[in-house]
Amino acid sequence: MGYYVTVEPGVNLYVEDLNPQGKKTILFIHGWPLSHKQFEYQFDVLAYKGYRCIGLDWRGFGNSDKPAFGYHYDRLADDLRVIIDTLQLSEITLVGHSTGGAIAIRYVSRHQAHGVSKLVLVAAAAPVGFTQEKAKEMIAATLTDRPKMMRGVTESFFFQDVSEPFAAWFTQLGLQAAGWSTAAVAQMLATSDLTNDLPRISTPTLITQGVHDQVVPFQHAEILNQGIRDSRLVPFEFSGHGLFWEERDKFNKLLMEFVG
Repeated sequence: MGYYVTVEPGVNLYVEDLNPQGKKTILFIHGWPLSHKQFEYQFDVLAYKGYRCIGLDWRGFGNSDKPAFGYHYDRLADDLRVIIDTLQLSEITLVGHSTGGAIAIRYVSRHQAHGVSKLVLVAAAAPVGFTQEKAKEMIAATLTDRPKMMRGVTESFFFQDVSEPFAAWFTQLGLQAAGWSTAAVAQMLATSDLTNDLPRISTPTLITQGVHDQVVPFQHAEILNQGIRDSRLVPFEFSGHGLFWEERDKFNKLLMEFVG
């Protein structure tokens, strides 16, 4: 079931809500510059295991509205708060991948984990994301040849081989975003530091990271593990940045065990 939630006047975010009667709720936050559809291989399995799976598209991405402004962690975390309140969610497991993991960190810190009982960080782009140099490169590519930029993202995303049809599908997910939002979030990743958010997190936290990640180095996960109390780090030995697909059976099993 898909529907829209108004997070501020004129800005509506798309929400995919599968198995609303599920025993426990998992809310997924996608990475840059993708959409909730990146978690297809979680939705395919977990709903049939009895879980309620909710995926949202951030403002500017996927099927959501694409305003000119609002692309910073506080606003993106506040958008998430509106969705959680509107859907009256409680005791959820919040799963964030890459930049979505960074948004989840800011949400739990800024909103005192409102509605969240457990946190899962998947190759989170935190406490910092892009370097200034990398951001300039990605922004320039976005504003001149975004399809080529997105194909490059796809090629660096996975450690394991992907088929050409899969690569084309994955690239198209990123092209659903607007160019301006894609560039704005790249800039956010280079100018924001979530180090001070980490000590504010007391929610039980599972950290997962591909050992061969070329987008977010494995060392970032170790920093998160050290900075977030009551956290556990699980390496994925055969994955890059896309461990939710590359080792999906392991990931899905681990997620279900953590959610309970």
